[in-house]
This record gives sequence, structure tokens and C-alpha cells, in this order.
Amino acid sequence: MDMTLPSLMVSSGFLPVGPLLESLIHISNEVALIEKFPVVQVKNLSMMIRRVKLLSSLFQEIQETNAPLPPSSILCLTELFSVIRRVKMLIDGCKEGSALWNLMQTDLISNQYHVTVKEMGSALDILPLSLLKITTDTKEQVELLRKQAKRVELFVEPREIQRREELFLMMAGYNDRNKKNTGLTDVNKMKQILISIGVRSPLDFEEEISKLEAEAEKQAGTGGLIVVSNIKNLMSLISLSKSMIFSREEKEKIPEYLKQASNWQHDHSSSSQSSFNIPDEYRCPISLDLMRDPVIVASGHTYDRNSIAQWINTGHHTCPKSGQRLIHMALIPNYALKSLIHQWCEENNITIAESASPSDLDQSSSKRDLQEKAVDHISATKTASDAVKMTAEFLVGKLATGSPDIQRQAAYELRLLAKTGMENRRMIAEAGAIPFLVTLLGSNESRIQGNAVTALLNLSIFDNNKILIMSAGSLDSIIHVLQSGKTMEARENAAATIFSLSMVDDYKVIIGAHPKAIPALVELLGDGTTAGKRDAATALFNLAVYNVNKASVVVSGAIPLLIDLLMDDKAGITDDALAVLALLLGCSEGLEQIRKSRVLVPLLIDLLRYGSPKGKENSITLLLGLCKDSGEEVARRLLMNPRSIPSLQSLAADGSLKARRKADALLRLLNRCCFQS
Repeated sequence: MDMTLPSLMVSSGFLPVGPLLESLIHISNEVALIEKFPVVQVKNLSMMIRRVKLLSSLFQEIQETNAPLPPSSILCLTELFSVIRRVKMLIDGCKEGSALWNLMQTDLISNQYHVTVKEMGSALDILPLSLLKITTDTKEQVELLRKQAKRVELFVEPREIQRREELFLMMAGYNDRNKKNTGLTDVNKMKQILISIGVRSPLDFEEEISKLEAEAEKQAGTGGLIVVSNIKNLMSLISLSKSMIFSREEKEKIPEYLKQASNWQHDHSSSSQSSFNIPDEYRCPISLDLMRDPVIVASGHTYDRNSIAQWINTGHHTCPKSGQRLIHMALIPNYALKSLIHQWCEENNITIAESASPSDLDQSSSKRDLQEKAVDHISATKTASDAVKMTAEFLVGKLATGSPDIQRQAAYELRLLAKTGMENRRMIAEAGAIPFLVTLLGSNESRIQGNAVTALLNLSIFDNNKILIMSAGSLDSIIHVLQSGKTMEARENAAATIFSLSMVDDYKVIIGAHPKAIPALVELLGDGTTAGKRDAATALFNLAVYNVNKASVVVSGAIPLLIDLLMDDKAGITDDALAVLALLLGCSEGLEQIRKSRVLVPLLIDLLRYGSPKGKENSITLLLGLCKDSGEEVARRLLMNPRSIPSLQSLAADGSLKARRKADALLRLLNRCCFQS
């Protein structure tokens, strides 16, 4: 891969990389200190943590040498930062997500671990170990890690594969659970599966169901439609298992508004209300009949088009299932679920165009009794991909030729479709959506502009789309929305989009060089909501990684605002503000302005005692930087504060490795200053 180095790197040959190393040490320590492992991917995770620990030692040793590094080292360290950050996100996803859902996706997650290890090896390929002033032992360990990473093979835990296959069989036989002769065996098997992933007590069951609900909401209406029915099937299965395992009936309490909708449907529909052997995920929650044309409403729930349309047309503006007020009345086709229903009907000799009669369903049930059901993942995935592609092409056509109302609706649907799933984002971009969305950023209609910028934000998560978005000449329009968007939400999402685009190193330079980009972010830092201030701070942090942008951030007036945010408990972004301030110490303008603040030093001393671990590290970084290199005045202020020395001694004893080192260094510096005085 050809990479063009920034002119500064080419001209100087060797560069200091203090902020980059600090970021690397911080994030690698966060990974290395993970203690509570998820119940899946244990081996992949433990091996990954071992690799990151080794790299953490390398980063700390490079930092201790305090020597300039070759440009190739900077490229390697930058890539390693990106890799370790993805590792942390992957581990957090495994820890915080549903154990059952992680088990279902064990192949995908294992492959993600494998890809990150390969990327780690590729990054280490360009690390010139012979030019680094590190110990021979460390060089040998890093070289061994590089070789192992290059030849590592994909590892999928066999026990997890076995559990997953057992779970697939349980899901396939879920509709036959009323058979008494197999019920007990199935429950025992399900109990074994659940115990193996740590679901034992009633509280564990409730937590797992809650996580599955969150995953379903995340996927609903966003292009992950194919998985929603599987998640809901899992939720039903685990709820039934809980009831049978703990020997009690747990009847679901149907909300009054759902009873009202169901009763209303009885009065307005001639379809039979008998309980057939139709999968629950294929039934309309209103009519309880098989859905012919499933659509998604604003709440994310799916209904049959006729049922929900009649419900809305009679004056209701709430979701029948959740009671949530609908923010719009659009009915978004659920193509993936519709395809699955068609496939189920074909397998069971049911004509989708006709109502399913009891005899048809009884006949299909007896037929299913004679054969074992299988889950066709390949065809389902292809169906979902084709549905997303068709939907994206249709919506892009509406963006290109539709009226403003149609454009608004199309932009909104693309925004939802791009919310999750890298394949969705790729296919939407391939359908040609990005140039039209960029054009809509200049719309005078607030909802069109908001949907367009949010859709671009979601699309930018896919790395290749970052290039397409920048190539479409979007930067001026995004900054215009950031600066004077019609709504605060649009401005916040524009800031988040700039953060996402600035993940590409070349774009840090391009965005930072735009005369309005950094001032607009600083303005949002001052007048935005809590979420907006956080988006602005993270974007500024990303841009300030490059030294050339640090002075622009300082000149734009960011430092007083960042210091004010340290005193604003309601803002809740203390750690983000500290991280940006620590970066701005790396330029002379920033150091000078920060030293002038009379309130910062007492704040930092308090944060040494009461801040988060990350906040403590950035606080000690700031104090040490302020006291170094002609910082005698700040050192004297520290010595005059009665809380400073005890706070530093406490941090030196109980802080993180990085915090302890810097606290020791600052204590030695203050000791010399005191002796000289």
C-alpha cells in the first residue's frame, strides 16, 4: 500500500511522538488490566491481552528513552494505536453484549480477533527495531510477536461451536416444544447450554433477556433486519426455559394498549384468531396472524401493513406493542423478514397470497413432523443482502428525483439502514447515496439536513466510505452544518462526522487546514449540549494529534473553554477536556496559555484525588508538563498548596503504572525545586 508521508515528516526525518506514545500506553494498559473475561472467546481474548501487554512494555521503553523516532516508527505506532483501539472495542462488545448472541456469532467474532492479530503483525513489519534505543530482550520479544502474528491461524473454540449447533437445534425445534415426550430432554439440554455461558440464576436470565432486547433494538430497522427475528426467537426461548427450569409459570402481562389494538383488530378483520403453529416472529402483534407484508414503524417494531395502517388511520399515534408515541407515520418495508416468511410458506406448502387455513397449517405441521428442520444461514444472508441492496437503490432514486417530502423520507430511511452493519454501509455507498446526501446538507428544511448529516455519519464508520465522502467534496458542507446547522442535533452529528473522518491521518491535516473547521468545533464546545460538547472535544483531540493543528486549536480559544468544562460537573466530560489539554501542552502556544490559568492547578490537584483513573493520568501529565522547562512558578504554586504533596504521594503509591511513574517524576522535580529555593 502506497502511503504519502506529510511534508513535515519527510523534511525532518525524525520526530518526537510524545502524545502518540501516551495514547498508546494508556489504551494498552486499559486492555492489559482487564480482569473479568466474558464467557465466550476466552482463549482468543487471553492471547490478545498477552500480546497487548508485551506491546505496552515496548511503548513504555520507547517513551523512557525520550529519543526522536524514524518516520516508519511513527507510521507503525499510529497503526498499532488503531489496532489496539479496535481490540478494546471488540473486548468491550463481548463483555457487555448478550452471551447467547455472542455464542451465535462465534465464527464472526473469532475472525475479528484473527484479523486484528494479522493487522498487528503487518504494523510491526515496518517497525525498524534496529534503529530504536531499546533493550535487546524487548527487541527479541517484539520480533517473536511479529513472527507469531504473521503465521497465526484462525481459532474458533470447538466447545463454542458445539454449543452453538446445539442452540441452533433448540431454535429449530422451538415450535415443537409442546410435545411432552421431548420437552424435558430439550429443557435439560437448554439448561446445560445456558450454564456453560454463565446463565444460572433468575437474575442472570433477566439480564440476558435485557441484553437481547437491547441487541434487537440496535438491529431493528437498520439493515440488520435478518437477525431481529433470530434474536426475538432467542428471547422467547430463554423466557420459556426460565419458566420451566425454575418450575413456575411466567405469563407475560400484555399492556392495555396492546389488548386494545388486538381487540380492535378482531372487530376490523375477518382473519382467524386461532392459535396455529406459525412461528411467533412471523405473527403480527396486532392480529396474531401470519404477516403478509411486514413493515417497521418508528418505534422499531414490525407489524403487518394492513393491521398497522388501519390502526394509524383510525387516529392512533402510538406503537401498539410498546405504547411509545410514533415520531412519524412512515411504514418501512421489512424486506428481510418478508423473504423469510415467504421461504417458510414455501417450505410448508402455504400460499402467501391466501389466508392460511387451519387445514393448510395442520397439513404443514404433520409434514414438519416427518423431517428435521435446518437453518439455512447462507440463503438467509443472501436474502438480506439482496433486500438491502434493492432498498438502497430504491431510496437513492428517491433522493435523486423525489420532492422535498420524499427526499426527507428517503434520507431518514437511509439513515436507519446505515445505522448498523458494515455490509449495509458498503452497499448504500455503492448505490450512489453519498453525493446526493452531501447535496442535501445545504437544505433549508431542518429534517432533511439532519437526516442527511446523520446518514453520512453512519456511513463514515465504514473506512472506505470515508474516502468517498471526502472525495464528494463534502467537507465545506459538513463544516457549514457544524457552524450553522438548523438544529443542535445536526451540529452535533456534523462534529461526530468530522471525528470519524479524521480517523484517517491524511484527513487530520486536510480538516485542520480548513479555516472554519477548528473554530466551529470550539464554538460547539462552548454552546453545545452535553453530547455536543463531548463530540466537539473528541474531534478536537483527534485533530490535535498532529502538531500543526495544535496551534489552531489554541488560537481558536479552546483552552479557556476546556478549563471551564473541568469545573462543570453537569457537562460530565472532564476526562475528554483533560485529554485535549494534555495534548495542547505539546505546542508552545498551548503551554503558555495553560500556564497563565490561575484556577487550573488547584483543579488538577483535586482531580488527582477524586478523578477517574484516566482523569488522574491526564492530570498528572498536565502538572508534570507545566512544571518542566521553566515551570518554576507552577512548581512553587504546587508546593504552596497543602493538598498537592499528599495527593501526589497517594497517586505514586496507588495509581496506574503510568500515573505512578509521572507522580514520582513530579515529586523529584518538586524536591529539587524546594532544595534550590
